[in-house]
Amino acid sequence: MKPFTVGITGGSGAGKTSFINELMEKFTDEEITVISQDNYYRPREEQFVDERGWTNFDLPSAIDRKAFEEDIAQLVQGQVVRRKEYIYNNEKDEDKYLVFRPTPIIIVEGIFVLHFPEIRGQLDLRVYLHAKDNLKVIRRIKRDQLDRNYDLEEILYRYEHHVLPTFERYIQPYMEDSDIVINNSGQFSKALFVVGGFLKNYIQEVKMSKIK
Repeated sequence: MKPFTVGITGGSGAGKTSFINELMEKFTDEEITVISQDNYYRPREEQFVDERGWTNFDLPSAIDRKAFEEDIAQLVQGQVVRRKEYIYNNEKDEDKYLVFRPTPIIIVEGIFVLHFPEIRGQLDLRVYLHAKDNLKVIRRIKRDQLDRNYDLEEILYRYEHHVLPTFERYIQPYMEDSDIVINNSGQFSKALFVVGGFLKNYIQEVKMSKIK
C-alpha cells in the first residue's frame, strides 16, 4: 500500500512540535516517519535581509522547496532519504545528518506545507493547528530564547515584522482547506486521540493487507 501522508501545519507557536511529539509516542519508528520543513532552509547567505538588517527566515523563499518536495516523493516511493540537519545559530557545530526511512505513515510538518502546491498535492490528510495570538507569542519567546539564543527585543521585532505578516498571508488562508483544525489554545488531548486512532486503524489495514 502507498504510504499515507499527513501534512501538519499552523502558525509559529501553534504547537505543531508538541502535537507531533506526543503523536509519535503512540507509534514505532517502523510505523511512522516525520520529515520537517525546518531542515530545508536555504543557507543563511541566501536568505532575505530586511531594512533593519535582520535575516527573515519566515518567507516561502527561505525554504528549498524543490529539495523538500523531492525528498517527500522519494519517501513515498519507498526510498531512504538522508538530509543534513539545519543549525540556526551555531555554525561551529559538526555536521549532523538525519535519516528518514519509508514507513506506512509519513508526517510532513512545516508552516508552508499547504502553501506549496507541489507538496500540498502529495498529502492525504491536512491537519491545521490553531492557537490564540497571545499564546503563540509566549511560546515563540520561550522557544527562541532557549533554542536559538535570541534576545527579547529581536524576538518581538521578528514576530511583528516577519512572523505575523507571513502567518496572515501564507498560512492562515489554508485553514479552510484543511481536513482537521485543532484548537490548541488550551490542550489537544482529544484531537490527539482522534488523529492517533485514525492512523492506528490505517496501520492495522496495512498489516492485514500483508497477511492477505
